[in-house]
Amino acid sequence: MAKLKKLLPAAAIGVLSLSLFHSPPSALAAAESVEGLKLYEQGNKGLEVSLLGRYTSGADIDEGGTEIVAYDPKTFRAFSVNGAASAIDIIDLSGLKKDSTADIPLVKRIPLSEFGVETSDLTSVAIHPNGGYIAVSVPAADKTDAGSVVFMSTDGEPLSHVRVGALPDMLAFTPDGSKLLVANEGEPSEDYSVNPEGSVSIIDVTKPIGTISDSDVATAEFTENIIDEDVRKVHKDSTYAEDLEPEFITVDEDGDSAYVALQENNAIAKLDLESDQFVSVQSLGLKDYSVPANKLDASNKDDAIDIRNWPVLSMFQPDGITAFESRGETYILSANEGDVQDWEGFSEEARVADLVVDYELDASLYRGYNQKQLDRLVQNGLFEENQLGRLTTSVSQPKNENGKYEAIYGFGGRSFSVWHSESMELAYDSGDDFEQIAAEVYPDSFNATNTEDKFDNRSDDKGPEPESVVTGNVAGTHYAFIGLERQGGIMVYDLSKPTKPKFNTYFSSRVFNGGDVTDKSGDVAPEGMTFIPAEESPTGQELLLAAHEVSGTIAAYSLEDGHKRNKR
Repeated sequence: MAKLKKLLPAAAIGVLSLSLFHSPPSALAAAESVEGLKLYEQGNKGLEVSLLGRYTSGADIDEGGTEIVAYDPKTFRAFSVNGAASAIDIIDLSGLKKDSTADIPLVKRIPLSEFGVETSDLTSVAIHPNGGYIAVSVPAADKTDAGSVVFMSTDGEPLSHVRVGALPDMLAFTPDGSKLLVANEGEPSEDYSVNPEGSVSIIDVTKPIGTISDSDVATAEFTENIIDEDVRKVHKDSTYAEDLEPEFITVDEDGDSAYVALQENNAIAKLDLESDQFVSVQSLGLKDYSVPANKLDASNKDDAIDIRNWPVLSMFQPDGITAFESRGETYILSANEGDVQDWEGFSEEARVADLVVDYELDASLYRGYNQKQLDRLVQNGLFEENQLGRLTTSVSQPKNENGKYEAIYGFGGRSFSVWHSESMELAYDSGDDFEQIAAEVYPDSFNATNTEDKFDNRSDDKGPEPESVVTGNVAGTHYAFIGLERQGGIMVYDLSKPTKPKFNTYFSSRVFNGGDVTDKSGDVAPEGMTFIPAEESPTGQELLLAAHEVSGTIAAYSLEDGHKRNKR
């Protein structure tokens, strides 16, 4: 039987409110922004959000014109991964002003041809904590070969480069700036004939960056003895080292430990930064959608918003994670997007309806049903397309001695979670908040995908797909900001009590027009986000930069305490 971890109740959803004036409950706030777009807000007046500016990369829709963004407070510049142009875009934020809007200009575009390495892509960018240079991760032309990290000045001049593992996908400096950590995802080849090991490269950057060489790179590898027995292996014939795919890295406040999201494996690894070795890999368990706090819309064929309990156990599978410290304890916040291994040579993905004869559902795995109730659901058409038949599931999940699946498994938590960093036990999950809120705010575009405004499009898959999470302090209160890659927009939660976050606001500068996403659709598909403290901001106020992959835009949002502003 699958290991289940305790879920705490989801936070209560606050009433909707206008951003600039009071409104009755369940009213929708709309504030004018760049080019007449509207910024929607919902919450309890804790945060006032304004769209101050936008950078437009010029990329075609869904070409990855902006993906990851890093910020340099010394120059008021930001550095963006432009996948469409295979380049780093340097943009200037110094022209942003309070209470006004502006287009954010491009300073310089650095193409791959100037990187000094053979590559066909770039995946991430990070700036050294003390400024002065940036790091860019670049996979090899054949993604299963060793990739590289290129170091550049903040003017875009190449300084040095080193070799790292296969498919370097994310970068993170330690807080003291002594090390750069690289998540080497190690994805398999399309035909699955080559499956490189996943790893984390640790680059010593204490000496002048122009002198860095391959000898300054250490590699943290996965060994069987530190992997919990319940950690998911997607392909049964792979070793754990081959199967584990590092996706994202966060470092604790003291720089003692790094935490690595292994998305497809539904696990988080802990990396000791003194020994530069992994010390644990722990499963995140399963989210039980049979309990009251956890509901979902599971079908895109029912022509309705139908958020309710189902006999589904879903893997959290976070993409973005971030460490957050409160009262001496470190927590890991996760954006539970979900992901699947789907290659020409191997795919775990299937529809529930395709596996009907393979199910032998066992009520003991669910907290919300007894066996009689579960059997009745099956008799009443549970596997039909308008119920669970369309839901994507995995053929890699465990079977019983009869060769049957005892539960219906899903991808992603459609939520954000808070985990105790030492035990990786769940402290909080936002339950069904995201879908419930989106249903109220966007009843005609609920669970739309990020390339077209089609109602209920993603309900059968992973719903709104929380992609990334960052934290920041606004007027003395810590908040979590969670970007929704498919639905669009950013959810905000108050972290004053980390084990009981409180929903605050949902804002979005995506424009739904009822058809395909175009250059008139605003900011679509937040991918990477960066929080800018007031003391480092060009406007003197807290800002949030959000890179939107599908629209190829970066939105600069100002953040202000709504209570204080309303008293002026």
